[in-house]
Amino acid sequence: MPLRAVTGHRPLIRLLARAVSRDTLPPTLLFAGPEGVGKRTVAMALAQAINCETPVQTPVSSKGDDHSEFDACGVCQNCERIERRLHGEVRLVEPSDKRNISVEQVREVVRQASYTPFEGRMRVVIFDQADRLTPAAQSALLKILEEPPVASVFILVSSRPDALLPTVLSRCPRLRFGRLTATEVAELLVRDHGYGEGDASVVAATADGSLGLALRLDSDDLAGARECASKSLQSSATTTDSKRRLAAIKELFKEFVERKSPSATREAFALMLQAMMSLLRDMGLVNSRADRKALANSDLESGLTKLAADYDDGSDRVMNAFSAVDRALDAVTVRNANPKIVADWLMLQL
Repeated sequence: MPLRAVTGHRPLIRLLARAVSRDTLPPTLLFAGPEGVGKRTVAMALAQAINCETPVQTPVSSKGDDHSEFDACGVCQNCERIERRLHGEVRLVEPSDKRNISVEQVREVVRQASYTPFEGRMRVVIFDQADRLTPAAQSALLKILEEPPVASVFILVSSRPDALLPTVLSRCPRLRFGRLTATEVAELLVRDHGYGEGDASVVAATADGSLGLALRLDSDDLAGARECASKSLQSSATTTDSKRRLAAIKELFKEFVERKSPSATREAFALMLQAMMSLLRDMGLVNSRADRKALANSDLESGLTKLAADYDDGSDRVMNAFSAVDRALDAVTVRNANPKIVADWLMLQL
């Protein structure tokens, strides 16, 4: 996939395309950002742009800076082999046992890096989930990051860069990837994964800007989670009576959340909390009169407008509610708290 075909991250992609065209791309890079937003996709697209046999040149004029940006053609032999992961000079290094990237894997990369590239212009090594590099593997990698071989680029891709050694971080210029918009996630689900537009919108609204998370979510479960979240917020907006609030959440919990096993119940409740955070984020946008195109739950715009109005009491109620839901999600997913107890506590905070 050429850089121009990547969804989102346009400023970063323009920066990379300019560096390729000017031959100023650093030999080491760290792509850091949330999981599932396309960091590895951009790394592979960059490998194509570097090694394309017939690169596409696009004239660019910005503030008096006239130049051409290079991108891959997407159809030459090098581009096709990189796309199919068959290219001899582009290597994707992933956790070997689904847990860690071992020192043996790094040593093999170091050994191969001593040879001159034979199939393309430059060797590109991409360490996906680089935070899974063991300490020994990071130490073995350090020497090659300090003195990168000629005609080589090393890209570390990570959603947890804090897990990397400071000495590794200091040798890799960091590019920060943000989250995709809900619209961008929905477009990718429809274009590349066969989703209908309705299901894609529901899933994207709760995916928190991550295509990876969206692909792990079930649209039917999400629809129920979003309905439960919406009804919970409506109940808290229309009554201050504690007994009524607790009665409402017990009914909603039983209808939408409770499952046959405790683990399934916990997962369903966490999904409902994620849906609630998405709704509250949109309510904040409505109250601040932001562009409605930024709404993640755009299909619920009229209901969100009414709910935001009911919630708006002149204080920071929406922000405080968002903070409470965030704490509830942490309690359930990290601290293993009882979902029913957390649900009761949350309804008294909203």
